[in-house]
Amino acid sequence: MNRNQTKTVRIGNVLIGGGHPIAIQSMTNTKTADVAATVNQILRLEEAGCEIIRCTVPDEESALAIPRIKQQIHIPLVADIHFDYRLAIAAVKNGADKIRINPGNIGSRERLEKVVQTCKEYEVPIRVGVNAGSLDKAMEEKYGRTARALAESARESVRIMEEADFDNIVVAIKASNVRLCVESFRDFAKDCPYPLHVGLTEAGRVEDGTIKSALALGQLLSEGIGDTIRVSLTGDPVEEVEAAKKILSFLDIRKFGPEIISCPTCGRTNIDLIPLVQKVAEAMKPFRTPMKVAVMGCVVNGPGEAKDADFGICGGKGEGLLIRKGEIVCKVPEEKLLEALVEEAKRYEREH
Repeated sequence: MNRNQTKTVRIGNVLIGGGHPIAIQSMTNTKTADVAATVNQILRLEEAGCEIIRCTVPDEESALAIPRIKQQIHIPLVADIHFDYRLAIAAVKNGADKIRINPGNIGSRERLEKVVQTCKEYEVPIRVGVNAGSLDKAMEEKYGRTARALAESARESVRIMEEADFDNIVVAIKASNVRLCVESFRDFAKDCPYPLHVGLTEAGRVEDGTIKSALALGQLLSEGIGDTIRVSLTGDPVEEVEAAKKILSFLDIRKFGPEIISCPTCGRTNIDLIPLVQKVAEAMKPFRTPMKVAVMGCVVNGPGEAKDADFGICGGKGEGLLIRKGEIVCKVPEEKLLEALVEEAKRYEREH
């Protein structure tokens, strides 16, 4: 998959853009000033596979908490700033690895330039975060609430930073509407040299938001647009990371542990497949090696349909087949299928 060529930006110990792996981000939903709760959540997110974390900085107490949080975590911390440019400056001085500002609510050009000068001094990148919900009023009056308005708002902010001799920039243009979000990124990406942080905003609850995010991110990433992603969900942030990993994996961009393929079941199915697939999913969680695992319900969807899988099982009447790359290995009693699959996963991980 060809990706748009963008410049490399360093966020702490993570590089984005310039062909580097698409990084997975999330955002804490704790009170940032509550250091213990925030650190605990970030450590859970790290374990899930989060590579960059963003925390809101709505007050001075939150800015002052940044050093204590950073001492206890292992991934870069981004400070999320709204309205008060002084908090952006405080976050940088307290060790934030990147700041995110929304030009639509940060204030005057003079204030933005003060933030830029501080970031230049501390060599901290800025993410320009343009949101449909807080679009610059002048742009909205000129273009309406359109993709053009969002893209032009981002371009204007970037121009101001470039005029201040600053190019340590990441850009995000977000909306809760799939089409608007995709069209905005497409417009901006046509002439953008900077890494893009892609994703929907306010995507909704986990069930809906995952689907909406997959639709938007699937289009953008398939077109080579995007250097870092966040799946924005109303729920546990860990679910954002898990969804992002699946999207990247299913697009064959990055691989994260086992991928399970399974048939939808039909009248030919002679084993209790639905609960078996759930058990397989749980059993595969400890494995870290990328592998494709097939769980099929009958001989029709067996070795042939699972040919692309590294290994798997297909059901029969009271028994099933263990298969590797579409070839039958052996017959297994139905009650032993899960055990046989786990042993095969262990074998595969040892060999890879």
